[in-house]
Amino acid sequence: MQGLLFIPVVALLAGCGSGSESEATAQSDGGTHSGDPVVKVAGAAVKGIIKQGMVTANRLIADKDGNYSLDRLAAKTVRTNEDGSYELQLRGKADGWALVELSTDHHTRMVCDVLPGCDQADGSTVVFGQSLSLDSDFSLRGAGDLISETVYLTPLTHLAVSLAERNDQGLSPDALAGAYTTVENWFGLTAGALHLAPPDLTRLDQLSDVSADALQVAIANAAFLALVNDNPQWTTISQVLNDMTTQVAATGQIQILGDGDSLALSDLVAASALQASELQITVDSATISQQLAVVEHRNVQRFETIADVYDESDTSLADSGDTTSGTDGTSDSGGETSTSGDTTDSGSTGTAIPADAALLSWTAPLTRENGDSLSMGEIAGYEVVYGTSVDTMDQTLAIGDASVDELLVDQLSEGTWYFAMRTLDTDGNRSALSEVAYKQI
Repeated sequence: MQGLLFIPVVALLAGCGSGSESEATAQSDGGTHSGDPVVKVAGAAVKGIIKQGMVTANRLIADKDGNYSLDRLAAKTVRTNEDGSYELQLRGKADGWALVELSTDHHTRMVCDVLPGCDQADGSTVVFGQSLSLDSDFSLRGAGDLISETVYLTPLTHLAVSLAERNDQGLSPDALAGAYTTVENWFGLTAGALHLAPPDLTRLDQLSDVSADALQVAIANAAFLALVNDNPQWTTISQVLNDMTTQVAATGQIQILGDGDSLALSDLVAASALQASELQITVDSATISQQLAVVEHRNVQRFETIADVYDESDTSLADSGDTTSGTDGTSDSGGETSTSGDTTDSGSTGTAIPADAALLSWTAPLTRENGDSLSMGEIAGYEVVYGTSVDTMDQTLAIGDASVDELLVDQLSEGTWYFAMRTLDTDGNRSALSEVAYKQI
């Protein structure tokens, strides 16, 4: 691997404005008396921005057997502000976890964050950036550690809570933390992304700072509403969310490619890529446009590698057979493996490459390690490994498409990063790793 090349782009931090509490905010005292210890819980409800939504928080408490349930005595209710933010207090010390839930009434409105607009059940369309009403079935849930005190309510956190509920001990901290990580992996998000403040996609030019990670989360949430536009069987976002949560509750997964009746992960990722592309046209900021290009690139890649999302480690290919590697770089089943093509970091893409990213490209191999010919039809995909030293390349990315010949690896910290890759064939065999390339970030 030779000829390392990168184009620097300014990396920005995520941010989300918080407004003052609305005059319509109503809060119950929940039995809290002067002098009692209390903990503040704050965050925002964002699909688009949700105004005047009713937010309730409850501590999650365990019984003597370790089974978790809601402490209804500690409940509080407030309304979200004009920017979707909320703030409430729970009785007790700042420890443990809380479940936060949003419901709606006739006062609740949501900003349309889908381009070019949001189709309504009556055949009308609400323009991008304008508000629409929500049906009474709409709800969002999220959970968080009361030490951090910030809980965002989005469709993605709603899926995570539904996934965590499958745990035998209820909504335990471990189950919730694991579910958040799983949902992040489903959508190709970085670790901790569901705890970022999602920006208002209708006001991007008013933001001074926004990261690609925060944008990716916001656009993934917008995709749920975009699917109402693209699928005649769905007339409200509540129907889309209910379809997804029903799948998660029943199986712990959502369909990868769909069956024509239920929505699928591929639908959401494809809608996310389209929305990221559409948003680039609407923003004036070159920096934000570049970040949106990164998000589009990530979603396109995720769509291409969608078959691997349900693997526990998220690093192997679905339906590709046994891919366990032996010590000599061949599969444990004893079959010959295909060799990796050369890997280089180049500027061949039309998308600007951020300063904290490396673009890897390679050529598909034509022969196996024993010299036998290898056709494209026999290649299942590729696996990229990388890390901060040659001896600790412990991070992996899987590519489930033999025709893909480049990969953008972003969000890299400062220092030298090392990359190598292997080819996987349709019988489940894995090649030895290629030569190692590196890039200084």
